[in-house]
Amino acid sequence: MAERAIFSPYDQHIVGSVPISVREDAEKAIIRAQLAFEKTRRLPSHEKHRILRAIESGIAERREEFARGITDESGKPIRDARAEVDRAMLVFSLAADEARRQGGDLLPLDMNPASNGRIGLTKRFPIGLIAGITPTNFPLNLVAHKLAPAIAAGCPLILKPAEKTPLTALRLSDVVAESGLPKGAFSVLTPESPAETGEIMATDHRFAALSFTGADKIGWELKAKANHKKVILELGGNAAVIIEPDADLAFSVARCAVGSFANAGQVCISIQRIFIHDTFFQEWADAFVTAVSKLKTGDPHEETTDVGPMITESACQKALENIQIALQGGAKALLAGERLSPTLLTPTILTDTQPSMSVCADEAFAPIVVIERYHNFEEALRRVNESRFGLQAGIFTKSIGKIFQAFDVIEAGGIIGNDIPQYRVDNMPYGGVKDSGFGREGVRYAIEEMTELRLLALNLTAPEGS
Repeated sequence: MAERAIFSPYDQHIVGSVPISVREDAEKAIIRAQLAFEKTRRLPSHEKHRILRAIESGIAERREEFARGITDESGKPIRDARAEVDRAMLVFSLAADEARRQGGDLLPLDMNPASNGRIGLTKRFPIGLIAGITPTNFPLNLVAHKLAPAIAAGCPLILKPAEKTPLTALRLSDVVAESGLPKGAFSVLTPESPAETGEIMATDHRFAALSFTGADKIGWELKAKANHKKVILELGGNAAVIIEPDADLAFSVARCAVGSFANAGQVCISIQRIFIHDTFFQEWADAFVTAVSKLKTGDPHEETTDVGPMITESACQKALENIQIALQGGAKALLAGERLSPTLLTPTILTDTQPSMSVCADEAFAPIVVIERYHNFEEALRRVNESRFGLQAGIFTKSIGKIFQAFDVIEAGGIIGNDIPQYRVDNMPYGGVKDSGFGREGVRYAIEEMTELRLLALNLTAPEGS
């Protein structure tokens, strides 16, 4: 079988290779998954729990191997890669618990005299084959967020990982193979033409659902082709933060420095827009520039690196072009990004931007953040909502009333009070509105997406033998 090389985004050395999947491989995977579904749909909860715990343990035994592999193929700094591995282990742990927790409701149906002696029972059933497509930035944890709930639900999963970062998914498949999961219940496709495989996943009627995480344009195109298939889309955003004048300056600055530039800003809930009350805009901006200036950009394998490379040279070039367009349009650079190599870009902080500029309106997916001043809280809320995205947003304030006002007004899937929108714990319902997609991940919520609710209405007064 032909193979394709995988390159380090940091220095372009070959970090591994993967077999090139063809259409026939996809067909074989689908047939295997159909056969596996007859087993997975009947797995008892204790067996699903055991399998998920075995995968968690398998990852733990190879924790450093997984972390270094993530750094090799994605360029994520090694400290963050280890944190990703730990999060993936938590996802499988949560799914193991949920596998034993799934239940239903007992409903009284005797709402009128004609229904005397009747009760209703509800139970969730697996919907069938799941197609999963994952991006480059979390090559383990975002795979876990599709695989773990699929196992807990009783659904086989066929995965197409990102073209640039498939090695981690294949490493995970080795762990899964040792867990006792029925053969065919998890397959990884690494095609030469990702678009063709994505279209198969969207259009083939044998898939009951498509779970896609990635670029918004591609996600909506696949949804348009999916016909009656269930589709779950997590499509990123341009997350905003509000800094109220009563916020703790040092804490909010430190958290925003992390939330803006972790993984070189290549996170769908990376901070892209910060709105600061004008009474202390200059003080906060100065402190932020100082904090960000101390971040180390460089080799992601070094323990002290904060900002690693962007995933491709073209992504880095696009970021530079968007910065230049903003500057030509009147924006001011409080901290100018410097290109240290074809993929290494130091952090950029802009102000005096316009909402229509790409650095504000689109998903930058780069080490770029915009900071602007506002005059009152209602204005800040309105400006946060001036976006076609709505994934997560953050607010720093001591006023619980304003936090709940933000919760009521901001159009996003999650509002983070007194922390950054990049905050995520893996049991949270996670997903967005508007162009950020729909449906929710977070283990329990993903299980609901991968199962369907059925009702049994039972007549207890029927004559025996009827």
